[in-house]
Amino acid sequence: MQVLNNVRTAVALAMAVIATAPAIAATTPDTSSASPAGNASSAGAAAPNPTTDSAANADASATADAPVIADLSSVVITARRLDEERAGIETQTGASTYTIHSAVIAAEPGGANVQLNQVLLQAPDVVQDSFGQLHIRGDHNDLQYRLNGIILPEGISVFGQTLDPRLIASLNLITGALPAEYGLRTAGIIDMTTQSGLLKPGGYVSMYGGSHSTLEPSAEASGSDGAFSYFVAADLLRNDLGVESPDGSSQPLHDHSAQGRGFGYFEDILDSNDRLALILGASDDEFEIPNQSGLQPGLGLEANGISDFLSDDLDEHQHELTQYAILSWQHSAGRLNFQNALSARYTSLHFAPDWAGDLLYNGIAQNAFKDDTALAWQTDASYELSDAHTVRAGFFLQHDSATSDMTSQVLPVDESGAQTSDIPLTVIQNGKQSQEIESAYLQDEWQALHAVTINYGVRFDHYNAYSSGSQVSPRVNLVWRVTGDTTLHAGYSRYFTPPPFELIGGASLSQFSGTTALPPGSNTLDTPPIAERADYYDIGVEQKLLGTSLTLGVDAYGRTAQNLIDEGQFGAPIVLTPFNYRYGRVGGIEFTGDYSIRHFSAYGNLAFQAAHGKGVESSQFNFTQDRLAYIGDNYIHLDHEERVSASGGVSYEWRHTRASFDAIFGTGLRDDLALPDGSDVPNGGHTPSYTQINLGLTHGFDIGDPAGPLTIRFDVVNLLDKVYFIRSGTGIGVFAPQYGARRGFFGGLTLPF
Repeated sequence: MQVLNNVRTAVALAMAVIATAPAIAATTPDTSSASPAGNASSAGAAAPNPTTDSAANADASATADAPVIADLSSVVITARRLDEERAGIETQTGASTYTIHSAVIAAEPGGANVQLNQVLLQAPDVVQDSFGQLHIRGDHNDLQYRLNGIILPEGISVFGQTLDPRLIASLNLITGALPAEYGLRTAGIIDMTTQSGLLKPGGYVSMYGGSHSTLEPSAEASGSDGAFSYFVAADLLRNDLGVESPDGSSQPLHDHSAQGRGFGYFEDILDSNDRLALILGASDDEFEIPNQSGLQPGLGLEANGISDFLSDDLDEHQHELTQYAILSWQHSAGRLNFQNALSARYTSLHFAPDWAGDLLYNGIAQNAFKDDTALAWQTDASYELSDAHTVRAGFFLQHDSATSDMTSQVLPVDESGAQTSDIPLTVIQNGKQSQEIESAYLQDEWQALHAVTINYGVRFDHYNAYSSGSQVSPRVNLVWRVTGDTTLHAGYSRYFTPPPFELIGGASLSQFSGTTALPPGSNTLDTPPIAERADYYDIGVEQKLLGTSLTLGVDAYGRTAQNLIDEGQFGAPIVLTPFNYRYGRVGGIEFTGDYSIRHFSAYGNLAFQAAHGKGVESSQFNFTQDRLAYIGDNYIHLDHEERVSASGGVSYEWRHTRASFDAIFGTGLRDDLALPDGSDVPNGGHTPSYTQINLGLTHGFDIGDPAGPLTIRFDVVNLLDKVYFIRSGTGIGVFAPQYGARRGFFGGLTLPF
């Protein structure tokens, strides 16, 4: 109890600092309307004005000097009301929102033991890529993560999954023509409501493991003391498949991984109108970079008397670290709701090469270290002007300080490109840079007619880093409830997307002139990446059938972009490099379905997309002159385009036993198309199509413990042992081949307390 009191005091003292800032706010999705199936495609539904029972309404009308609440039932009622009010600050009116609840995550194969990207793969038009990357609606990453409505600044991590599914009470994937409050990263807003010790007290310890030498212990605990509550979770993952296999084998060479994550949410309800919250999180991940077997260098180089180097012996490593903290104050009284938050995040990446092997295979060996420290202040607020108008406004400020340290070894060459010495040269490139971001928005949700809601607004964004820019972006969305079961939505949004600052190196190429890294005749043009500007259009309809058991939806979208941002891996260090296409065209259509009745639920998604770019206008040194010329004259497929993707799943529970099935399908990401004359078309082909099927089985044993049943689970990943490419090793920004995980058998035991 003394520990709880100490934590509570620390939170209160810390929040006293933020309380001196102007009153402002942010939000999270409402968890009170969970779909029975857990997956719901709410096609642009207007956010309701939440109401609660008479006790909660009495709290809402309380004065500023509202009394501190002591009774547990009153605390719970207040917490639920504050959750609803917080959700009311945000609006998804006109956007496409796909919701996944914690119960659904637990029911899927693997449960909360899977990575967050695997949870998101079950949403429509979400495509998997190597290194755990995701592409939503034909965009490369461009994802914004939010915890309880608060933006989590971007990090450098490539392989690691900073956020753990265990922390999620519900997750909203928001896409489409977004309202004015969403900006900077716009392909998808991944808005997670965290677990609460007040609403879900208890805890468990768990052990999970199986194929690929996987072992994953985890634990969580939550509870409350009066108006103070806490939720903490941690896990440690060890396996021999940390990075995708480069040769399709089930046990690739040199692929051990050790990953650890921790999360804490601490909340203090001060009175019926105010609460303070502290979020703490960290991830620490070590990866070996797997090797292809039986290869020898093909560049004909010699370093320190060595020219032969078996690929089996390559020894590369990558370490990724992320730490973050968010401090927030929410105030909800009468017609005014706001949330004010300060956040801090540190993230770093260190790639350690095999000095001899990388030099012989690639002509350069690089020890790369990058880190970024971000501090942010976010405020969001809503005010109900009348029954017909709810005004929302807010701002976001962020400051980044980044370091990029690179030590490279290269070999000297003459004017013909021939090696002149086998003694490596060392090139050191260290640099620092900072970034400033300022954003603000104002919007009005107008109930124009009983069945028609219009949300219109404008936002302003500005950034200054390696490049700079700003834009005023209008947004307008309409939702029409044609009937009680049919909802139509449409929207237009102007987008402004700064380049990912934390990935830009800023090093000079001139230091590599006359070496194997930059032989004579190489392209040395290196324009800094700039902001993308886009026009986005979206229209869709949602239909409920069989009462509310079946929901069907269709959504079409289109985007035209100037300075379209893409990313690629252009060297052995697994650090993505951003670049711009001068023009971009992206479009597609999605079909969704969700069915739930009693203990049975099922969902399915099908998406078609096309994504093209023309003219490379930044980071040009990563391309040959021939490729630059071809892309300058022709629209090409973006490397992350998957023309057709699908996902689906079924879950059924009977007498404490649940069986589940899910699957993903894709027609393959792009690779180069070889032509008979020996040339190729960049991204002109694609890898073969694939289907991956997973199965899960859980059973709860009643052991007479009031905390709950002892749960065992058994999962099969890639049931049919499908061998398939994620990347073939060719294509723009593709450095090496990667394969999907082979069949794996896993089991786990969870003991509640």
